[in-house]
Amino acid sequence: MAGRACGEALLLLLLPPLLTALLDAELPGSGDESERAEPDLNALESTALEFGECTVTCGIGIQEILLTSGCPGDEAKCIVGVKECHGPVDCGWGRPISENSSSVMMTCIYISPENRFKYVWKILTSDKPASILPNDSAVVVVHRDTRSVTYQCETQENGSIIASVKYTVNATTELKTKQPMRKERGQSRRRRADGILIFCVITAVIMTIGVIFVVIFIILRWAVVKTDLESTNGQDDKKLTNQSSVSTME
Repeated sequence: MAGRACGEALLLLLLPPLLTALLDAELPGSGDESERAEPDLNALESTALEFGECTVTCGIGIQEILLTSGCPGDEAKCIVGVKECHGPVDCGWGRPISENSSSVMMTCIYISPENRFKYVWKILTSDKPASILPNDSAVVVVHRDTRSVTYQCETQENGSIIASVKYTVNATTELKTKQPMRKERGQSRRRRADGILIFCVITAVIMTIGVIFVVIFIILRWAVVKTDLESTNGQDDKKLTNQSSVSTME
């Protein structure tokens, strides 16, 4: 219901300028008036419409079109549509969708519909021209080779590159050498974590024992002080008793 209300509000705002433009186009000699009506629409777009942030930092994405007046209820802004947005063409290095010991799945940068764009996959080799792969789909699966290979996907539209991303597919030998290294790193991290845990436990035990000794010392000290106070009070009572007996005999 909110989206329908936003659409109706936008239609009411845009309908008068559009009708004026259509009437001016049909009436002869009204070119000047239609030119005057166009700035009104531009003024409406600049004042009543606002564009949200682009969903991507590179390549192609989408952004929301927000209406800043005439929204239903107490809403300050409401979404009335979306539009494309573009960032820098070069998206740097990407991460594969999935990979295993034998193959890697990679994807180009695109938005729906997928068949709108042309995808060009290349193998980049240092000091040599890039070789173009016959695969022109947005997602490809390649098998690992005996050497590392760098792939690049260019997303093209009307002959222009709108996005590009590169992937490094490690060789099978490098993958085998990296797996033991990862295991050793994981083991060293676990040993380090275990050492930290043991240190924390020992520190906590020592602090607990220290607190127990302090409490015992305070209790014993209080017992000694209490005994001294009681002995002092007893001697004072004896002195008072003796003095009272002497005064009675006199």
